[in-house]
Parts: sequence; C-alpha cells; structure tokens
Amino acid sequence: MWGDVHTGHRGGLEVLKSIGPGLLVTVGFIDPGNWASNMAAGSTYGYALLWVVTLSTVMLVVLQHNVAHLGIVSGKCLAEATTDYLPRPVSRVVLATAMLASVATAMAEVLGGAIALQMLFQLPLQIGSILVAAVSLALLLTNSYQRIERLIIGFVSVIGLSFLIEIALVQVDWPLAAVSWVVPSAPAGSSVVIMSVLGAVVMPHNLFLHSEIIQSSRYDMQGDEVIRERLSHEFTDTLFSMIVGWAINSAMVILAAATFWKAGVQITDLAQAASTLTPMLGRAASFIFALALLMAGVSSSVTAGMAAGTISAGMAAEPYDIHDRHSSLGVVLTFVLGTAAIFFVSDPFQGLVLSQAALSLQLPITIFLQIYLTSSKRVMGGYANGVGLKVLLVVIGIIVTVLNVLSLVNGG
Repeated sequence: MWGDVHTGHRGGLEVLKSIGPGLLVTVGFIDPGNWASNMAAGSTYGYALLWVVTLSTVMLVVLQHNVAHLGIVSGKCLAEATTDYLPRPVSRVVLATAMLASVATAMAEVLGGAIALQMLFQLPLQIGSILVAAVSLALLLTNSYQRIERLIIGFVSVIGLSFLIEIALVQVDWPLAAVSWVVPSAPAGSSVVIMSVLGAVVMPHNLFLHSEIIQSSRYDMQGDEVIRERLSHEFTDTLFSMIVGWAINSAMVILAAATFWKAGVQITDLAQAASTLTPMLGRAASFIFALALLMAGVSSSVTAGMAAGTISAGMAAEPYDIHDRHSSLGVVLTFVLGTAAIFFVSDPFQGLVLSQAALSLQLPITIFLQIYLTSSKRVMGGYANGVGLKVLLVVIGIIVTVLNVLSLVNGG
C-alpha cells in the first residue's frame, strides 16, 4: 500500500466512471453538510435564500464541465496540472488549501454519519465519528467500496427524491418560492448561511475529483473526434445531474420553510429535520432519515477521501492510485485531521454549517486556478477557453469572492 510502485488498481474510480461523473456530484448534493445548510436556510429565512441554490447550481454546471474539459483534453487532473504548470511554491500553497478543504469536507461527512449513529443507537458523537471514519477509510484502502457503492447511491438518491415528493404533501407558498429562486436577498444575519449553501453545492474537492475521474480514461490519446464527442456527452451528463441536484436542494429548503419557518421554529439539529419526512413515512421517518444520513455520510466521506488522495497524488505529479503511498497518505491524513476536528466541535449542527462556509472561502482559489489552466493554450492547445467562456468563468470567480468578502465584513 505504501510502496512507490503503481499497481494500476485505482481504487473506486472505475465504478465512479461507469455511473457517470455527474451522478457523483449529485450525490454530493445530498450529503450531511447540504442537509444542515438547506435546513438552516429554510427554517431561519424561509424561501428567501432559494436564489443561492439557483446561482450555485448554474455556477456548478459551468465549473464542473470546464474542469472535466481539462481532464478530457489534457489527460491530467486538476491537481496534476497544477503541479506541472504552476511554479512549485505556488502549486504547493494552492494544493495545500485544497487539502484543507477536503479535511473540512471529511469532517462534515463523518460528523453527519456520527449524528446518524447517535439518532439510531445513542452513541456519543466522538465514538460515532471514529467508527464512521474507520469504516470509510477501510472501504477506501481495501477498495471494497466498489461492491456497495451502487446500493448506497441508490438508497441515498431515493431519500433525496423523497424530499421532492414530500413537497406535494405540505402547503408551499409557490409564488414566493418562484420569486425567491431568481431574486437575490440577504436577510440580516444570513451571510454565513448563504456561504454555507454555496459551499455545500459548489464543493472544491468535487472539482478535483471530477477531473481525476475524467482524465483516467485518457481521451486525450484517442484523437480529436473522440475528444469532441466526449465533451458533448459530458456536458449532457453534468447538466442533467445538476438539474436533479438543484431540485433536491430546493426541496429541502422549501420543506424547511413550509414546516418550520412557517411555524416559527428554527432547526438547531438534524434530528429535528427528520420530522419533514413524517407526512410521507409516518413513525418510521426518524429511523429512515437517520439511516439515509448514515449512508450519505459514509458515501460522501469516501468521495472526500478520494479527492484528498487525488490532490496529494497530484502534488507528486501522479494520478490517483489507492495502492500508492502518495494517494493513500493523503486519504489517511484527511480522515485523521477531519475526525480530530470533530472533538473540538461544541455544536454539531453549527459545525456542519460552518464547515460548508469554510469550503466557500477556499472556492475562489480553485476557481481562478481552474480558469488559468483551462484558458492556457500551453495546457489545452486548441481547446483552451474562448473569450466568452473565460469572461463567464471570471464573473463566477468574482461573484464567489465578493460574497466571501461580504460575509467576512458582516461577520455573519
């Protein structure tokens, strides 16, 4: 596992390729961090922050397709390209911030799984965190995750879709929701939640992982016709998956608004949020919610670990390979640091929300890194970003940066 020799067994990425990279990102839409951020947004501010879901999803479609563009054309993932094309001191700092974002992600996913174990078995959060981290790490290092991933994704996806079905069972103020989807507003004290929702949707580690999954097929070695065909198919996959994710995220916010905000109740823990499924699932709602949260936590923590592995391997200018020490060291370090951070979290729900806000703070670095690489003819050749796409990407980067600055200035 820790040797220098590459075995070629990439550890989980083959399964992710076969189910479609876009679906991987969609599963990220319903991880514990998203659940907490969306429930906080809906229960505290009603429908007012739905525009953040829309804006984040539009950004995500552009960014995910663009980073896949890098993998398809160059044959390198985002982390490898960073090492190859940036000065070494700069690439080390940039990738170090990406690793910290992966640690924050892993912390949220492991914490979400631990909250689920507490709901199911009354386990203390610290013990539950160690168990979730150990299981996720074992699944990654032994590559046994491949055998159960489809089952987990299927189950978590059904729960995500149940939020959509649930909308038909509650009284929704659709005119207000329709306006809120497209008209920005920032109620007093909402800046941290805005950044949390943004960071929960546009996640830096998913940009790194998406490029790794794509580049591992080495379309760059199969000719221009294959590259152009793959770019077209990949955009369709990404667009469809992002629309599904937008609908699920919106449904979570709407349900929290229609059930809790309407009643003047602010959600302060995920156990409360389980009651949003009661009309459809009855008394079993809490159990099913907790079981889905556990599976979401394990599934998304594994992908967070994979992302960390791609980043640490990229620092060595190598592709992800769980049996190589550069990849496995990044995976292990991320779980150790992420789990250790949970021991210093006094409010688990706030910990989830703040972890997603931390991802938003790192996001501009990844976005502008991506713009630099995909706009470079040295990296992309004739497939470098055109002027229109480059302007769109820069605008996205500026919007995210401005939102971050406003959040820091306002102090939440």
